[in-house]
Amino acid sequence: MTTPQLPLNFRFPPRTRLAHFLPGDNAVALASVRQLLVDTGEFAGVLLAGPAGSGKTHLASSAVQEANTAQYLPLRSLGAQALPALEAALTTGLVVIDDVDAIAGRRAEEIALFDLFNRAKSDRARLLVTSAELPSRLAIHLPDLVSRLSSLVQHRLRLLPEFEVRAVLVDRARERGLDLSGEVLDFLMRRFPRDLGALISIVDQLDVASMAAQRRLTVPFIRRVIESVKT
Repeated sequence: MTTPQLPLNFRFPPRTRLAHFLPGDNAVALASVRQLLVDTGEFAGVLLAGPAGSGKTHLASSAVQEANTAQYLPLRSLGAQALPALEAALTTGLVVIDDVDAIAGRRAEEIALFDLFNRAKSDRARLLVTSAELPSRLAIHLPDLVSRLSSLVQHRLRLLPEFEVRAVLVDRARERGLDLSGEVLDFLMRRFPRDLGALISIVDQLDVASMAAQRRLTVPFIRRVIESVKT
């Protein structure tokens, strides 16, 4: 029996609501982001640092979705457009700057971000910045920018332990009426990065795929679905 071509994409964005974020050891960081959504009329800023899969972009995109007024600048995704985006950014409401480490060492972008920071502070906006590392460990050449970033409330995010990720995925599958066997769970944990939001989305999409194909969720079936996406 052939596996149908299904509209699956295995680079899912995390679910973009704060309520879907599993804090683990990151509860204080989550509270800081929630507080940042409250417009007090004063400048405020938070910097989230952590490895891939720790939830930085989940929190950033959730904040954008839930703020009354927000701008989202995903610097890594913007690539060469990061400079004009930084220069044109408005400084009202919440300004979210994702992957600030992507512009480290690029002088023009560093200056543009420094200027954006100063405008945000003058206009009493709120800044949420994400980075792979804390400011002092980034290869930023502009000392004043390092100083500005270091002045934000800083949180280092930690990955959820694997046993917690597994438990969440089993619960999610059960909600959808899926039996997520140990073999399938082991395969998902080996095959995909330990990014909880993305893994939850993968389970959701595999549920759709299994219903469309009228097949149980097994490792061979998942392999065929992945191959069908590649072709």
